[in-house]
Amino acid sequence: MKSPSFSVPLFLLVLFSFSWATSARTHDSFLQCLSLHSGINARLIYTQNSSSYESVLDLSARNARFSTPTTPRPLVIVTPSNVSHVQATINCSREHDMQIRIRSGGHDYEGLSYVSKVPFVIIDLINMRSIDVDTEKKTAWIQAGATIGELYYRIAEKSTTLAFPAGVCPTVGVGGHFSGGGYGMMTRKFGLAADQIIDAHIVTVDGRILDRNSMGEDLFWAIRGGGGASFGVIVAWKVKLVSVPSTVTVFTVNRTLEENATKLVHKWQSVAEAIDEDLYFRVFLRAVNSSQEGKRTVQASFTSLFLGRIDQLIALMQESFPELGLVKEDCIEMSWIQSILYFPGIPQSESLDVLLNRTGTIRTVTAGIFKAKSDYVTEPIPEIALEGLWQWFYEDESGTLELIFSPYGGIMDEISESETPFPHRAGNLYKIHYAVSWEEEDASTSQKHINFMRRLYKYMEPYVSKSPRAAYMNYRDLDLGSNNEGNYTSYTQASRWALKYFKNNFNRLIHVKSMVDPQNFFRHEQSVPTLLQG
Repeated sequence: MKSPSFSVPLFLLVLFSFSWATSARTHDSFLQCLSLHSGINARLIYTQNSSSYESVLDLSARNARFSTPTTPRPLVIVTPSNVSHVQATINCSREHDMQIRIRSGGHDYEGLSYVSKVPFVIIDLINMRSIDVDTEKKTAWIQAGATIGELYYRIAEKSTTLAFPAGVCPTVGVGGHFSGGGYGMMTRKFGLAADQIIDAHIVTVDGRILDRNSMGEDLFWAIRGGGGASFGVIVAWKVKLVSVPSTVTVFTVNRTLEENATKLVHKWQSVAEAIDEDLYFRVFLRAVNSSQEGKRTVQASFTSLFLGRIDQLIALMQESFPELGLVKEDCIEMSWIQSILYFPGIPQSESLDVLLNRTGTIRTVTAGIFKAKSDYVTEPIPEIALEGLWQWFYEDESGTLELIFSPYGGIMDEISESETPFPHRAGNLYKIHYAVSWEEEDASTSQKHINFMRRLYKYMEPYVSKSPRAAYMNYRDLDLGSNNEGNYTSYTQASRWALKYFKNNFNRLIHVKSMVDPQNFFRHEQSVPTLLQG
C-alpha cells in the first residue's frame, strides 16, 4: 500500500503559494496606491526587494528578540518626510487591508512598533524629527520621529537653564515615550513628559490632521498617556520646557550585601518618595563579583540627580538618609545637559553630539535580547522579602538580571489619577523595572530566561500593588494579556491587561477610541479596543 506522501506537502505548497500570491498582490496594489496619491519619493519606500530594506528595518529594532529569521516582516517600510506621506500611507493601508505599525525610536519592549502577525506596513518616522525650541516662551515643537537625546541637545544649544523632564536613554523616540507617560530623573519635581504636553498634531483614520483645538479635549487627553498608536499617527508634540539651575549635582554610591545593602534598600523605600522633590535617587540592583574569591553578591547602586549644589545635597542626605554615608567626594557638580550623559554611562569627555546618534553605543540590560516587566510598590517590602529577592540573582537562568527601583512622591502625589490616562500617582512609593537579558539567540534559551522572569514576577506578587497589580505601559508586557488578531476584542478580555496600565481611565479611553476610530483600524496586541460589549 502506497503512502500518501505527497498529499500534505502539496496542500501546504498550495496554501503557501496562495498566501504568497495574495501578499504579493496586496504589496503591489499598495505601492501603486502610494504612487498615485502621495507624490512620495520612491527613495522613502522600502520593499523586501530593496537593497536597504534590512538595514532600515534593523536600525530601530531595539529588542533583538524580535529580529530573528522567524520574526514577521513588513511588506513595506514607509519613511515619510512630511505629513501628506503619512496621510497617504494610512489611506492606502485601509484601502488594501494592511495593518500599520508606527515606529518612532523602536523601543517598544514587545516589538509592537515593528512586528505584526498579519500583513503590515511600518510608518517609520525617522525623517520627521525637526525640533523648534522657543526659549522666550519656554516651549518646543518636536516632530514625533525625534529622540529624547536629540531634544535634550537642541534645548542645550539655546539655554543652560532650560530642560525637559523625560527619560534617561537618549535613543528613545518621543512619539511612544510621551504618549505612554515618559518618566525620568526630574519626575518628582516636574511630573512626566506627558504632563508637559500643551498641543499635538495627529493624523486620524480618515486622514485628517488635527491639533489640540480641532481634535477636542477627549482625544488630547487620551494621547497623553494612553498610547498614541491606538488613535492615529501622532506627528508632532508641543511641550512646556522647565527651568533648572545652571549647576546640578549627581552621585552614584555602590553598596553590596556585605556593606549593609539590605538595610539600606529597606530604608530607601520610605526615604526616597518623601525627601525634597529637588532630589531624585533610584536604586539599581545587580549581581557582581564578591570580595570573596569565586563568589557572587548583590550590589545596590544609589544613583541621584539633585537640582542644586553639593553642600545643599550633603545637608539634605545627612538629615534624611545618614545611613548611606554620602560624602562630598561621592558627588559631582555639572550642568543639566552633562547629567544627561552621566546617567546612561556616557563618558563626560564625549561631545554632546553623541546625543544625536540614534543607534547609540550605550550598553544597558535592555540593549540586546531581553524580557522586561514592571510593578508598583505601595508599602515597603520587608527585609526578609528583600533577602529572598537576592537569591534570584544567583540562579543560572537569571542571565544578566537588573532591577531598578524608581521613586515617586513629590509633584506626582499632587496630580489626579484621571488628569491623564497615566494613573500611577499618589499612593505609590516607587516603581520596579525588571529586566533580564541574554546573548544566545536560540528559542530554547530565550524561553528559559522568559520563564525565569515570570517566576520572579510571581515571587514578587505579595509585595506589590493589588487590584489591579499595576504596570507601566511603556514597559510593554504581553504576559499581562493581549487582544484578538481580528478587529474585535471584548471589554473583558482587554481589561486583563488594560486595567493594569490605566486603571479606571481605561473606560474613558474606550469611549475616545470608539469616537475617533470606530472600525478599530489602528490596532495591535495591546491597543485600546472600540466600545463593544463582551
